[in-house]
Amino acid sequence: MNLGYFSYPLPANEPVLNYAPGSPERANLKKVLAELKKKQIDVPMYIGGKAVRTGKKVAMHPPHEIGHTLGHFHAGEEKHVKQAIDAALKAKESWANMSWESRAGIFLKAADLIATKYRPYMNGTTMLGQSKNVYQAEIDSACEIIDFLRFNVHFLNEIYKQQPISAPGMHNRMEWRPLEGFVLAVTPFNFTAIGGNLPTSAAMCGNVVIWKPANTQIYSAQMFMRILQEAGLPDGVINLVYVDGPTIGKVCFNHPDFAGVHFTGSTGVFNQMWTTIGANIAKYRTYPRIVGETGGKDFVIAHKSADPDVVATALARGAFEFQGQKCSAASRAYLPSNIAEQVKKKLVEQVKSMKMGTVEDFTNFINAVIDEKSFDKLKKYIDNAKKDRKAKILVGGNCDKKAGYFIEPTVIETTDPRYVTMCEELFGPVLTIYTYDANQFEKALDLVDSTSPYALTGSIISTDREAIELATARLRNAAGNFYINDKPTGAVVGQQPFGGARASGTNDKAGSMLNLYRWLSARTIKETFNPPTDYRYTFLQEA
Repeated sequence: MNLGYFSYPLPANEPVLNYAPGSPERANLKKVLAELKKKQIDVPMYIGGKAVRTGKKVAMHPPHEIGHTLGHFHAGEEKHVKQAIDAALKAKESWANMSWESRAGIFLKAADLIATKYRPYMNGTTMLGQSKNVYQAEIDSACEIIDFLRFNVHFLNEIYKQQPISAPGMHNRMEWRPLEGFVLAVTPFNFTAIGGNLPTSAAMCGNVVIWKPANTQIYSAQMFMRILQEAGLPDGVINLVYVDGPTIGKVCFNHPDFAGVHFTGSTGVFNQMWTTIGANIAKYRTYPRIVGETGGKDFVIAHKSADPDVVATALARGAFEFQGQKCSAASRAYLPSNIAEQVKKKLVEQVKSMKMGTVEDFTNFINAVIDEKSFDKLKKYIDNAKKDRKAKILVGGNCDKKAGYFIEPTVIETTDPRYVTMCEELFGPVLTIYTYDANQFEKALDLVDSTSPYALTGSIISTDREAIELATARLRNAAGNFYINDKPTGAVVGQQPFGGARASGTNDKAGSMLNLYRWLSARTIKETFNPPTDYRYTFLQEA
């Protein structure tokens, strides 16, 4: 029973702690990191609120310290996905019928738990499990996931307020229902916040969810799941399973109650999902919602008016924070000939000053890439560039996986604007630079727009307002998130809703109302107060 209308005002973004030497948050996090490393944890799946252990254990290692074991997770199989679906569907009716203020309270409490006692644990598990430095962890696994939870409550409340007009003698209302069935959330390794947002945004709307995280993010995913349980999430609403992609797809995409997929990952996997769903469309109770944020080949183009210091810093941060393992990371740069040499010199100096090592040393800017597969792929690109006459390594280029998967931040300069590392997504600390004629800015814009199939993020750096306006217009479809005089990374919930188009996804903008609409099914209800009792209209009467 609804006994009132409740207010969920627009929240403020969660403040980012700085972890300066001598600060209490630094001391607390250091203590938690040591605590986490002292014990190996046993991580179950969570199905219907129960901890499920299969005995098929898979070890979890820090990417920067592969000789250390953080613990083991219990890998599942096809039957566990079926159990998760059954548990979700069992929980569906009571969850969908729960009052909005009670659902909202669960996620707001989870946000408060992360902001307070679990903040060092969310950051610590992300730092150790995904090799993020303290600042990258803080903005991701603390601030961004807190913001997603709080802002989504506000946004969904605003959607619920959207109601139709009513004419005399009737009342119209809009009912914002959850989807009919279950939602599959498939989440990547690189952002703990994405791992938290994809299942909870759908669940917040009254849906039940099967959540499959990347194996390399399970260490932090299980921490978030435990927080949701402590916050009061009912059993079966979100079910966390650890299975491979083909298994989850085989079961979920063949189930009649499959209602939608919330995905972040590779373009190839998303394309295969879409193909499979299309082939199975006759099996489903309703047309599934397909929401995905996929790959990127993100650009920075500098105009001849740009400040070389601004360009160099935007490239250094945009390309190499979290080892370039962001969907939005600067991967290709276009420098005008008049400032190219200055920018390259300054960039090389900045990269050479970056320290690389473990996350526990807070002076390290660079840590390890996520796993051996990623390491080997990136090393191959770098080794090929060393031998190619069209490419030159300006800085970096060394790779070592003896203790961890360490790849130096690497800048490649090419004379070919269609060189392979200007076109293909690498997902690592590799930036490729091409120098264009400073007087051919419009041609350079055409090059930026046509080189890559992706359209996720990009930026223009210039002090010339006409050049900014031109780039903004000409690159309208080249990036879903476009930055002026900044790096192409760092979207903040509520400030820069995130998502791209073309081969970068469905552009449903996580961190805004747009995304939440996809997990709702509207029903219009008209109530007539004085219904007619005769079919005859006035126009039928004789004069």
